[in-house]
Amino acid sequence: MTRVIALVVLAAAVAAAQEHSYTQADIENGARLYQSSCAGCHGPDGEMVPGIELKRGQFRRATGDVDLIQIIQSGIAGTTMPPSSFTETQAGTIVAYLRSAAPASGDPSNPFARGGPVTIARGNPSRGQALYDGKGDCARCHRVNGSGPRMAPDLTEIGTIRPARELQQKLVDPNANIRPGNRYVEAVTRRGDRIAGRLLNQDTFTVQLLDGSERLVSLSRADLRDFTYLKTSPMPSYRDKLTQVELDDLVAYLVSLKGLRP
Repeated sequence: MTRVIALVVLAAAVAAAQEHSYTQADIENGARLYQSSCAGCHGPDGEMVPGIELKRGQFRRATGDVDLIQIIQSGIAGTTMPPSSFTETQAGTIVAYLRSAAPASGDPSNPFARGGPVTIARGNPSRGQALYDGKGDCARCHRVNGSGPRMAPDLTEIGTIRPARELQQKLVDPNANIRPGNRYVEAVTRRGDRIAGRLLNQDTFTVQLLDGSERLVSLSRADLRDFTYLKTSPMPSYRDKLTQVELDDLVAYLVSLKGLRP
């Protein structure tokens, strides 16, 4: 029974790892790079190399986006596929283009088909960034590319960690799906001092957290009278603060944050 549960958990983890979200700008940039650098050998429709149909998700070696990005960058030794000078960001946009072009497929083993776990963020990332800095006031707590406070999780790579649908849900219902790395706790010392903050690390003897003033606090478990995981997130809900179009734009901006610079 334990083995069955472990296999189910592993399958869920693999499925989550294969789920990716892209912006329309990713796809358009990838299309330009593909046509200028890849179409000469693979053809405009990606079917000129025998046994490979790039726009239909048929590959010889790649089983996911990470594999395909690596092949685009490093090439394949002993074949006519050369290495390229593309950055990881650029290679990723080519993958976004190929995934968006893949037809619907009834084959659940093909992670590149549109019918599989891929999401295209519908909004406008530029408008979303304006909302992030302005009406949404997200920069008051979150940090991106080294700018901003550390009170809330760093969003620099959020586009590679959370798919668009999960980000949308988080914006309207912050208490849904609080990941272990984003948990907030409250500790009460034996003297009665109450300390709340974002949990950074813990072991058998100590607990480290970041309090509301962004101070790193290390507590000895022996000095604690109580230690509680908070069930609610300090993040506000945007359900009634942003329109659906604004939510789509903000999600598109968050999806674009992949921590990769040209």
